[in-house]
Amino acid sequence: MIKIKSLYLRVVLTFLAIVVVSLSVAFWLATFFFMNRIAMDNQTEMLAKSRQIVKLIEDVQPSNLDSFVAGSNRLNENYIFTLFNAKGEPATEISKDKRGKPRILASEVDFVLQGNMYKSLDYGIPKDPINQIKVGIPLRVGDTTYALFIHQNISEAARRQGQTAIITVLLIVLIVGSLLILVASRYLVNPLKKLTLATERLARGNFNVHVSVKQKDELGQLAQSFNHMAGELKQLEQMRQDFVSNVSHEIQSPLTSIRGFSKALRGSEIDEAERGRYLEIIERESERLARLSDNLLKLASLESEHHPFHPTTYDLDEQLRRIVVFYEPQWSSKQLELDLELPRVKVTADADQLSQVWMNLLGNAIKFTPVKGTIHIQLEPLNDRIRIRIQDSGIGIAASDQERIFERFYKADASRHRETGGSGLGLAIVRKIVELHHGTIELQSEIDIGTLFTVTIPILIYPTKK
Repeated sequence: MIKIKSLYLRVVLTFLAIVVVSLSVAFWLATFFFMNRIAMDNQTEMLAKSRQIVKLIEDVQPSNLDSFVAGSNRLNENYIFTLFNAKGEPATEISKDKRGKPRILASEVDFVLQGNMYKSLDYGIPKDPINQIKVGIPLRVGDTTYALFIHQNISEAARRQGQTAIITVLLIVLIVGSLLILVASRYLVNPLKKLTLATERLARGNFNVHVSVKQKDELGQLAQSFNHMAGELKQLEQMRQDFVSNVSHEIQSPLTSIRGFSKALRGSEIDEAERGRYLEIIERESERLARLSDNLLKLASLESEHHPFHPTTYDLDEQLRRIVVFYEPQWSSKQLELDLELPRVKVTADADQLSQVWMNLLGNAIKFTPVKGTIHIQLEPLNDRIRIRIQDSGIGIAASDQERIFERFYKADASRHRETGGSGLGLAIVRKIVELHHGTIELQSEIDIGTLFTVTIPILIYPTKK
């Protein structure tokens, strides 16, 4: 069995098959539905002609009836009149069909001679109405009764010419339609070829692809979707490269410190105080690596579809107080003033995840607030949501950095992050957790004035079904 792999060829062959089947079905359906109408019109016209001849004969009363009928046949090329005498004998030769049989039967002649009118359609529509429809009418001249029959005078050659003309028209329609289908199919297949080539380039890692399709139909929408997908993949690839670069950079710095001070510890001329300082640096950089690894795993888990979500009902105000107590050594050493406005509020959410949010936000506020600064924490219950504000009087964030502050590894001030040991993942984790809780986080900040983070979450939070 031959397999057709070309879509263009398959479309053309499919359209051709549809055209051929449609023409065949249309021809036979039209023939079937209009056959009755054509046959009735022909019979009505023949009946009118025969009545005119009968009336003329009865009025004229020709002496030679056979010659009169023969003359009528010569004057009328579309119909043939056949006259039968009282004995049922034809006055002229009876025409025959293509099989050689007489078109007028003896039983039909007898029926008319008995004074009846014969109409072939009264016995059903024949297979060949053009040549088989006939009308017989009684004719009385003097005391003698005759039978006058009429049927169409269409020769076999003319019939074949008509069929040939119809077939020729159908063939012309088929050829012209096939040529148009070839053109239309190429018009349809060309955008798919472009998409195929672009897909192959995309599969090889070339994300700078764009499919130009002018159609506004489904193919145009498909091309637009492909271009959008290519753009998203390009952005994801850029994010992947940036992620690898940032991780490599974040890991390289502590590894360099650990490797350098480890080599220095091998020297015997180092005193105990210097050795202790080196060991402290190695320990601090190791902890930095551990935090980076933990944050990376946590962010990857949050972005996956299988991160555990365990909602419980608990006091949110009590959770915030515990976190403030946890950070007491840090804010006490900087002599910071903490202003708490925490009315009692219960929430149904994942307590561990929200705890991570408050720890990151409060930890950042403590880090970047100068000595003797202030931090204000406000819990505001709304109708079906809760708003939490954490505001500090710290160094603030520039307007140009505020749009990217929630991106992974983005640091608004690299120098201050080196001093505080930040990796640039904390706020990315915060935003992801808030999104998982169907909430929002907003930032307002001014340089040397302070920063305000506003988190709004629903009171009842349940896990989203994947």
